[in-house]
Amino acid sequence: MSLTPLWSSAEVAKVLDCREEASWQCQGVSIDSRTVETGDLFFALIGPHSDGHDYVKMAVARGAVAAVVSKPVKGLDPKFQVKVDDVQQALNKLGEAGRARVDIPIIAVTGSVGKTGTKEALKCALSRNKKVHASVLSYNNDIGVPLSLARMPRDVDYGIFELGMNHAGELGPLSKMVRPHVAMITTVELAHSEFFENIEAIADAKAEIFEGLEPGGTVILNHDNPQFTRLSDAAKTRGIDHIISFGSDESAHIHVIRQVFHPTCSCVIAQVMGQIMTFKVGMLGHHWVMNSLAILGAVKAVNGDLGLAGLGLAEMQPLKGRGRRHQIFLDPTNEASILLIDESYNANPASMRAALQTLQQTTPQHKVRRIAVLGDMGELGDQSAMLHAALADVLKEKNIDRVYMVGPQMKYLSDRLDKFRNAGHFPDREALESALLRDLRSGDVVMVKGSNASGMGKVVDKILDLEGPVAKQAAAG
Repeated sequence: MSLTPLWSSAEVAKVLDCREEASWQCQGVSIDSRTVETGDLFFALIGPHSDGHDYVKMAVARGAVAAVVSKPVKGLDPKFQVKVDDVQQALNKLGEAGRARVDIPIIAVTGSVGKTGTKEALKCALSRNKKVHASVLSYNNDIGVPLSLARMPRDVDYGIFELGMNHAGELGPLSKMVRPHVAMITTVELAHSEFFENIEAIADAKAEIFEGLEPGGTVILNHDNPQFTRLSDAAKTRGIDHIISFGSDESAHIHVIRQVFHPTCSCVIAQVMGQIMTFKVGMLGHHWVMNSLAILGAVKAVNGDLGLAGLGLAEMQPLKGRGRRHQIFLDPTNEASILLIDESYNANPASMRAALQTLQQTTPQHKVRRIAVLGDMGELGDQSAMLHAALADVLKEKNIDRVYMVGPQMKYLSDRLDKFRNAGHFPDREALESALLRDLRSGDVVMVKGSNASGMGKVVDKILDLEGPVAKQAAAG
């Protein structure tokens, strides 16, 4: 079966203004030699700790049709080398060309919390009857965005791109590269606050997403967020008239009428710009209900099918590290088990509150223990001690029974936590794992969360290793 090529050698040579050494067609674009697939075009990026040129031969051996390089790779046939002055700039150019060659609705998603999950849910909502291209994983920075654009096929109906930042001035250039028709900000919270004077400065940095919005485009904003007015005013200052708000209050264009939480999903009745919708979200939690409203706003803005979007949201499954659930069987009979909620991908105060709320909602009125296993939240600057300590009130409010903590910042939480709730602050992850595994008993619900640097994903792996091969086959993802 023949595949429509993503790029031809002639197209790449024209876009990059370089010599065509050989004729080829690529089916994909890669920057990682370890994951190169047959038919990929490999970009030999030079980073602070590695040089992609050292892996060009590996990429070609794995099936890459050619590599974009800024210096010759010795011992490799020139036909495999596309020579440019700057590989990063070449990737940017190919990304911009990928965007320029399609005439389809483009949606850009940013926010302090929920970018990746919302992007994936939006893909589900639009994919029921259309072909959708979306950035993978959290490819949302100055490398991930042009890479995602360069990978966009010619024949898609929608494009969805996640845009991220942790400093002012980063989001604007990405937005100008993507040139979205719809720009969504899920929420503004104290994430990456180490690099900002206050939350208003974070909001201003998020508002940079408006810089690349196409004329006549739509902005989607969280009406519940305290920064809503500031963001709305920023959009209007840029001449953006079409602003869709979502939230809990009936004054929002899209708002909740009723929400009911079940063990693995959320059921919602909402008003969507004058239309009453009843739908299910395949994720548990109020934050997911809010995200679903933003998603329906985006579907409406690109003239998508709201009914099919609702069906797509029902099929949502949690991503690894972002709410994925595992039933861990503790004995060969599969009678004793615990429920593990993997929230280990990252953490900031807002996402931590949302995860703890989900943990609370998971086992209402059941006689089991809710256990939170928490690592440090990163990049919070001078406010870090206060923000970690403040989690004590959240844990009490959510009625969490046991809390295991690791990391120097979590010591501030441990010092404020009720003694009966405090399972301990541990000097390292290994000590925490040892104490936790000894404490677990059948019926427990365990939620693991922390910033990437805290390595809480390894705690998840340790818990997953509790069950044997037979039990693992029954694990719920």
